[in-house]
Amino acid sequence: MRYRQLTTGSLALGVILLIDVLRVWLPGIITIFGQAASTPAELMGAFALGWFVLAMAAPALVRRVGARRVTVVAAVLLAVARLALTSAPGGRPQLWLATAGLLAGLVWLVGVAGGTDRPVPGLALGLAVNAAIHALLDTYDLVWRGGWVAWLLSAVAVVLFLLGTTLPTAPPGPGGARSWLLAGPVLLLAGMVALAPALAQAGMSYLVASGDVARSPLFGLAPVPVAVAGFLLAALAGPTRGWGRPLGPAALLVGVVLFALDSGDLLVAAILLTAVGLGACLALTDAPGRADADGAAHAAVDADAGGEGATGTDDSRRTAARRGYAVAAGMLLFVLGAVGYYSAYDLGYPNAVVPVVVAGVVAAVALAARPSGHRRPGPLPPLRTAGGVAALALLAPLLADEVAVASNREGPPERLTVVAYNIRMGFGLDGRFDLAGLTAAIDRQRPDVVLLSEVDRGWLLNGGHDTLDLLSDRLGMPYVFGPAADPVWGDAVLSRWPVTDPRSRPLPSLGAPTGAQALAVTLDLGDGVRAAVVSTHLQPPPDAGPVAQARAVADFATGYAAGRPLVVAGDLNTEPGDEAFEQFTAAGLVDALAVARPLATSPADDPRQQIDHVFVSPGLTATDPVAPRGEASDHLPVAVTLTLPSR
Repeated sequence: MRYRQLTTGSLALGVILLIDVLRVWLPGIITIFGQAASTPAELMGAFALGWFVLAMAAPALVRRVGARRVTVVAAVLLAVARLALTSAPGGRPQLWLATAGLLAGLVWLVGVAGGTDRPVPGLALGLAVNAAIHALLDTYDLVWRGGWVAWLLSAVAVVLFLLGTTLPTAPPGPGGARSWLLAGPVLLLAGMVALAPALAQAGMSYLVASGDVARSPLFGLAPVPVAVAGFLLAALAGPTRGWGRPLGPAALLVGVVLFALDSGDLLVAAILLTAVGLGACLALTDAPGRADADGAAHAAVDADAGGEGATGTDDSRRTAARRGYAVAAGMLLFVLGAVGYYSAYDLGYPNAVVPVVVAGVVAAVALAARPSGHRRPGPLPPLRTAGGVAALALLAPLLADEVAVASNREGPPERLTVVAYNIRMGFGLDGRFDLAGLTAAIDRQRPDVVLLSEVDRGWLLNGGHDTLDLLSDRLGMPYVFGPAADPVWGDAVLSRWPVTDPRSRPLPSLGAPTGAQALAVTLDLGDGVRAAVVSTHLQPPPDAGPVAQARAVADFATGYAAGRPLVVAGDLNTEPGDEAFEQFTAAGLVDALAVARPLATSPADDPRQQIDHVFVSPGLTATDPVAPRGEASDHLPVAVTLTLPSR
């Protein structure tokens, strides 16, 4: 049993390191390889897919060289890449370093599969602990934080992983291929839904907005310990028998369908159902092989070809290769699902079917597994393991910082400073998640109101961060979120003044791949003084232009304001003098940046286009408009001070 536990722990640590690398590599496809949407989606998809296809050659290498040699070499490369990413310089060096780490991680998985016939405990533990740590770090991972603490903790994880890789393991039995096949699809669904702390936080914010729960940091990440515990208990308790076998796959399918419905109010239910269902499906494939005795581990000291020991045969090598092909195929499903889901926003097809299809594959593989005649205990006690990891995840909401609720100061202000910023999901021009840069760029303007575009609250392809909550914490400004493409991607308003009456209006899509909306809120400035603020991001297809969306925003904003002072701002993808720009002036609004024109805002490193704007109602006087330079996004922020009309 001790050797099984060591194997499980080493596999779990490797999964954690591989996910860390993926959280750098996946965003790099868009921000570095994709060059801010200038690279065709098909080429980005081919680049991503190619490395997973290349990993399909690894099982043949295992069969020729032996799983142990392949595993050790790949583990060292994965560990080195993971450590180096902690202080990577960004840009193409970061992308290629992450790519090397990814490929090493895939080959390592193939090598481990060759020598492991019961991967479910290690896979489940790695996914659950990674989710708990991600929540504990408030979705802002060590690899992006940098500093000596990040280096120290990363080094400890890497050293433990490498030590575990060098330890002898028990010779495996003939099974395990189904479990390894599920590694990729389960990783995808865990990162997208089941074990995604940012998604849980976003889901709870919808419940807060609807009044179903109170606003408190304790509630923000509350679903994470429950999801982690449910997932681990279901995965480690062993396969269900008899009439209960379909319950896990059914729960998985229902949870993923709720996620695919794109309703923020259903996110928490989707997370919990998917977590339990995913764990149960893993358990259905967890059948032990022939070798399961502690004493057999000593025969593995000389193992060098799939863990079969010195007496290894061609059959055992073929079995090792079969498990290797299974995990490589499963990871190929991972990248197909990930790229297929997000490329829909560029290629223009419905993407909700992707996670449902992946869940269907997981359910089918799980139900096809034949239950063994008797149950053997796994290396981890289910209740204690689930309780321990859930307790780690529970620290996240207990340690969360509470953002002070905005409150009126002494009477209405004379002026408001407004900042509008397209933050590109939090990633700077160098492809690094630049939370510090974004915070500094906004905070230097001492804003009263901040309007954000391209806000990501949990997309797996962008690393799974809740960028809005992270910025809100650091700026000390509560937020209101307006979903556009789906419940976790859109626009937001942050304010130092109380906000009431939020409304979100979908804009005409015109066949555009990504949804667009206008978010309107009312600022309560005290003594009965109120102002309307509208945050939007016009996103038409290239051949249509933003005229129809601009007209829709102008009509919605002026109707919502109903004569009150009004601010409309965001990435409008139109230049001064264009027909779309004139839709706002025709509605009676004033260009608040006019005195500073030309005021280019994109691209940030060589601004040539004036596409980020602030429009105001005629009663507001605009002064000091600026677009301060910086590279924390591919856009520059725009800021202006507005003097309110005298009462």
